[in-house]
Amino acid sequence: MAEDAKKQGIVQRSLDVIEKVGNKLPHPITLFAILAIFVVFTSAVLSNAGLQIEDPAEEGETITVTNLLSNDGIEYMFTSMVENFINFAPLGVVLATMIGIGIAERTGLISVLLRSFVLSVPKFLLTGGLVFAGIMSSVASDAGYVVLPPLGAMLFAALGRHPLAGLAAAFAGVSAGFSANLLLSATDPMLGELTIQAAATIDTAYAEGMNNAMNYYFIIASTFFLTIVGTLVSEKMVEPRLGDYKEEHTEELQEITSQEKKGMLWAGISTLVTVFLLALLIVPPAAPLRGEEGAIVQSPFMSSLVVVILIIFFVPGLVYGIVTKSIKNDKDVANQLSETMASMGMFIVLAFTAGQFVAYFNETNMGLLLGVYGAEFLDTINLSGIPLIIAFVIITGFINLFIGSASAKWAIMAPVFVPIMMLQGYSPELTQMAYRVADSTTNIITPLMTYFAIIIAFAQKYDKKMGIGSLISVMLPYSIIFMITWTIMLIVWMAFGIDLGPGSPIEYNG
Repeated sequence: MAEDAKKQGIVQRSLDVIEKVGNKLPHPITLFAILAIFVVFTSAVLSNAGLQIEDPAEEGETITVTNLLSNDGIEYMFTSMVENFINFAPLGVVLATMIGIGIAERTGLISVLLRSFVLSVPKFLLTGGLVFAGIMSSVASDAGYVVLPPLGAMLFAALGRHPLAGLAAAFAGVSAGFSANLLLSATDPMLGELTIQAAATIDTAYAEGMNNAMNYYFIIASTFFLTIVGTLVSEKMVEPRLGDYKEEHTEELQEITSQEKKGMLWAGISTLVTVFLLALLIVPPAAPLRGEEGAIVQSPFMSSLVVVILIIFFVPGLVYGIVTKSIKNDKDVANQLSETMASMGMFIVLAFTAGQFVAYFNETNMGLLLGVYGAEFLDTINLSGIPLIIAFVIITGFINLFIGSASAKWAIMAPVFVPIMMLQGYSPELTQMAYRVADSTTNIITPLMTYFAIIIAFAQKYDKKMGIGSLISVMLPYSIIFMITWTIMLIVWMAFGIDLGPGSPIEYNG
């Protein structure tokens, strides 16, 4: 152990510090409770100090800090607590989406699709196939973490390549490429609702026109971009550094059974039927999910993406379960959905404390004040444009080393940074995408990431000395190069002024 620490040098020592500091942070549930209490007392101090600003939305109007320790403030906290929980933006969308994703995951459909894809990829495309499959697995991240890294390791070992290189490629795709995909996933509405809520503090009308697919064009392009980058990093840097794998590994890959193939076939057919029926509600000019004058961007369809995601996952998941006999009756469906919701227990409690923090922060007007003062500070130091985006990416990436939950971090950061960036002329959609770039790329180098310990356990099957520092040293090239190249891609995207998603511009002109 001492020899390994010496070998890692400054990297190992730095990572030890990160792990130590991160472990001392409160649980996210506790952290939000502390932040909510902090907002309450800070509101009293700032209110009594008479702090006020000019309303950026209404000329001639001023905004003051609402004191939550006043009689009215205390009444508000008690009477709004349940409402704050229920109205926490990601709560409903995440739970609803997980009904669909959960049934597809519990019946085994997502797992078998990932295995089938990786097993069918030609050998010379295997690395890229693993990275791509990892990126795509973010529609159901649990399955991606559990299925793909060990599968990648087994495939590489079977081909005489270093198994840890296969594990690393899959892990990089699943985690570092978490915010790229060809499909919308639960992440989009989860973060999108928080972004819309934060944007409303500056411009309600603009926020009402936003949608949860605000980053869709960019994440589609990112899927192909990161697949190429991840493949190059794997084959040119990580695998050569790992060297030859000396030990014998005889574990056989689990082939797709005839029953699983039959299940996938019928799941595929049901998906096509489902998409066709949904298209009838969207495509025709007078379809019920079209907006005014046949609009798509501002339409009931864009407002109901959560329901669309739920249906597209639920139907094939249900069909697969019936065909493979993992679902025999309605009780099995109910039990599997119950298990999915049970696994969301931590998130539900988190939503309660986070909901109080977000509501208090908005009620006190502190977010608006921070936005105005933050924008003035940035004007003072002349930090804008590309340097501002780069600084934001770096700050987010650093915070991600200590707080793993994407929704938890964004619930804290969105009320502060979205208004600041809007007042600098950048859209909430751009701020969210910059956040997603940084949040994803540092996932694979923080020991506090939920699945980090599981990946170490997988890796120790092939290298018993594999620990936190050694795994991070394997993944560090992905993290650094993904962050640099993905940020450059975002900057180039900005330079061309391409919308990030449907009706989602780069600039904000309030």
